[in-house]
Amino acid sequence: MAFTAADVKTLRERTGVGMMDCKKALAASDGDMDKAIEYLREKGLAASIKKGDRIAAEGMAYAAVIDGVGVMVEVNAETDFVGKNEKFVDFVKGVAATVVANKPESLEALMECKFSGTDFTVTQQQQEMVLVIGENIKVRRFAFFTEGVSVPYVHAGGKIAVLVNLEVTGGIDVTAIGKDIAMQITSMNPRFWDKAQVTQEVLDEEKKIMLAQMANDPKMASKPDKVKENIVAGKLNKFYAENCLLQQEFVKDGDMSVEKYMESAAKALGGTVAFKDAVRFEKGEGIEKKEENFAEEIASMIK
Repeated sequence: MAFTAADVKTLRERTGVGMMDCKKALAASDGDMDKAIEYLREKGLAASIKKGDRIAAEGMAYAAVIDGVGVMVEVNAETDFVGKNEKFVDFVKGVAATVVANKPESLEALMECKFSGTDFTVTQQQQEMVLVIGENIKVRRFAFFTEGVSVPYVHAGGKIAVLVNLEVTGGIDVTAIGKDIAMQITSMNPRFWDKAQVTQEVLDEEKKIMLAQMANDPKMASKPDKVKENIVAGKLNKFYAENCLLQQEFVKDGDMSVEKYMESAAKALGGTVAFKDAVRFEKGEGIEKKEENFAEEIASMIK
């Protein structure tokens, strides 16, 4: 029985197995879909479909500059040691290269792009990685900057990655400045880049909390409202210094803000630099990890 490319696609969708293995299975089964599935199960390949349900919250975050484009990706796996696997790392870098080559508008669009250096889509290559690695592998998110000067930083082997985007004049090399800012973002994880981004809603909430704290403090409760307002204004400056990157104390020199450091460092190099944007990915953030309880697992087995 002959089979078509559509049959290969259908078998891949039903089993989660890579395209080439699906083609071999159909050839060995004379195009019979059910026999091909049985063939893959006997080879231990079709079991990979089950891996798709397992929680992938490890892996790595990665940042790089490729052909002048700053790019960030996060690819997840089930266990932390997979992040050190050479084939997995190559896959992550390939995803980054694919983003740069195609500049997709969404994750869905990225997954349909041709994976860098192959005729497979990113989805197909991801399925191949599930078979190779033996764990659920998922491309989770990406970002890129096509303009300005981007500086990447990868912390602790991919636990956190940061991509800083700067506007530079004077032809200066801002790699060191960008890395310093990226390390600041890595360690401090600011809520905002600049105080100008803080919304009135956030400010109103902070003022409300501060006034409530003073109302509950016997020493402050009796003070005039004008005095309280002045105190709130002072505390808001502290809020900016704690939550806004450019207003934060520079971790390498607490006597200046990040903004002042950038200005001073660029001036020393004979140019200027302005912060434009940044992206910070921490692997697994926001993914609910399953907490395994060995005692409960055994108890459930003997009920």
